[in-house]
Amino acid sequence: MTQPTLTEATHYSEALRLQLQALLDQLTPVHCPLTEAGLRRLLNDPSSHLYLLQEGDQVVGTLTLGIYHSPTGSKAWIEDVVVDDSRRGLGYGKALVAHAIEEAKQLGVQQLMLTSNPLRVAANKLYQSMGFEPKETNCYRMVFP
Repeated sequence: MTQPTLTEATHYSEALRLQLQALLDQLTPVHCPLTEAGLRRLLNDPSSHLYLLQEGDQVVGTLTLGIYHSPTGSKAWIEDVVVDDSRRGLGYGKALVAHAIEEAKQLGVQQLMLTSNPLRVAANKLYQSMGFEPKETNCYRMVFP
């Protein structure tokens, strides 16, 4: 196993799309197809930052940082944090989240938020150990076909 490197993805490749799809399939039992158009849109969006943790050419973890501005300040969300099943417990998730925290600070974000399924016990412990606090609020969503 080589020492992992953390970079921001900036260019599309089919190999990257396939590796990200494999990680997304580990994140949720609901299949979320990552299309070429979808990945290109993400990579070209200046408000979205796709971070990759790689061992050589193999993507072993990923995290997306999305930034937006509202009347109540600059905010960011951490989304789709996933580390390959075979690499869990090595501190890779912590490295990704720590990087996102530093990037958000550098970008002048006032609040950094994330959601995590309560069943993901290890992930929730990690986030709390890094200073995230539960926020008493309801989270709603609307899904469009």
